[in-house]
Amino acid sequence: MTTGRQETPARRRLKAPPSRHGRKRRRRLRLVLGIALSLLVLALAGGGWIYLRLSGNIETFGAEGLAKNRPDAASSKGENVLVIGSDARTGGNSELGGGDKEDIGRSDTAFLLHVYADHRHAVAVSIPRDTLVTIPSCRLPNGSWTPERPDTMFNAAYSVGQTAKGNPACTQNTVEKLTGLRVDHTVVIDFKGFAALTDVVGGVDVCLPKDVYQGNLNPNRTTRGKKLFSKGEQSVSGQKALDYVRIRHGIGDGSDIGRIKRQQAFVSSLLKKVKDEGFTPTKLLPLAEAATESMTVDPGLGSADKLLSFAMSLKDIDLHNTRFITIPWRYEGERVAIVEPDADALWASLKDDRTLDGADAGGEHKEGKAKQAKPASGDGISVTVQNGTTTDGLAARAAKTLTKHDFTVMATTDAASRDHTTTEIQYGPGAGQKSRAEALATLFPGAELRSAADLTPGAGLRLVLGSSYRGELPSDLTKDTRSAADNPCSDLSYG
Repeated sequence: MTTGRQETPARRRLKAPPSRHGRKRRRRLRLVLGIALSLLVLALAGGGWIYLRLSGNIETFGAEGLAKNRPDAASSKGENVLVIGSDARTGGNSELGGGDKEDIGRSDTAFLLHVYADHRHAVAVSIPRDTLVTIPSCRLPNGSWTPERPDTMFNAAYSVGQTAKGNPACTQNTVEKLTGLRVDHTVVIDFKGFAALTDVVGGVDVCLPKDVYQGNLNPNRTTRGKKLFSKGEQSVSGQKALDYVRIRHGIGDGSDIGRIKRQQAFVSSLLKKVKDEGFTPTKLLPLAEAATESMTVDPGLGSADKLLSFAMSLKDIDLHNTRFITIPWRYEGERVAIVEPDADALWASLKDDRTLDGADAGGEHKEGKAKQAKPASGDGISVTVQNGTTTDGLAARAAKTLTKHDFTVMATTDAASRDHTTTEIQYGPGAGQKSRAEALATLFPGAELRSAADLTPGAGLRLVLGSSYRGELPSDLTKDTRSAADNPCSDLSYG
């Protein structure tokens, strides 16, 4: 009698040793699983290692050097980031053009970046290093504080204390005193970090109006030297990128203002390159590693997760909505003076989160406030303008804006009371009066709309200006800007 199960062809195949083909397939499967598991372990461990490495690279300056009487954080919308390009003499920067190793650190360039509350608009305001400003009391390395210094060049703030690494806290204090805006973050990047950034992105597109020689970079040369750049558009990185942004002489009038224009064009191209590559953590990590090796930041950005989180918060800003502008200026001898009231109007617009064309980029609006829309035509709409503040000439300024948008100004007068803080748009009864008031409100972000019983249907609208009204930015200021989407060959040189 036969015991056990009957052996079938299928059972014989199961008992048979695996074929050569089957063994290979299973070995490949084990190899793939092993590699996948190893990559997962490395990713989890390596992620922490990367963040530790980045955080270890980041250097912060002490908050003890910041002013005690800073602007209130709630006084302005959006975020303000001070970016300083330093020619520090330490950490290999002297070999890249940073001067003698025993010299003190200086700020080579600086701009205040205002990121609007909607995180879709931004404007960078360049401050020429020769601008005459008041440098407030700043902390010295020994803990004492300097006296206030009026009519002093802006870049002198960074050198307070005469240290090799400079004094970014003093520069931040100076910008806050100058603008009345709270600086939320400060970032300092030196020559070495700048050159590394341009290498990581594979070069940045720039443009020059003429051939450039060594003598244009160093005016102390007795000969013009070899050619550094040819006229026209080209890609630069590393030392060549650094040479490009430092060129001052031999182009335009050789001023720092002209160099600022080229620096703005460079930063625009760099932003475009980063956006084209993709604003993802994978792409940002190499950038972050290059930058953090030569970066000094305020304590609020002093870790890799904070820095990368901040960078990711900028990913939705459109290049067309990223504007570059220089503080309103004029020459005062060999120095640069700030033009008022133009500069005050610029700072006020940023505090109110208004873009350079007057739009409100603050995102949400309080109930009862006018909602921002594209400014409508005022054709057929009559307005009486009243100045509800103690600022002389405010009604005339508003009337000029209204006329430009085809509103009919019936009169400009003072309001019964001069203590209005919020601008009011009053409308009477009658069909279409409220819609006319809403059309007017597009020119006055945040204005309150209110029905007024004393206005007859034929009286038109009444605009009562409050202290929140700043007026449009001067046209001479707003026309001299560039966007990050502009061609690198446009408007390259002042003078």
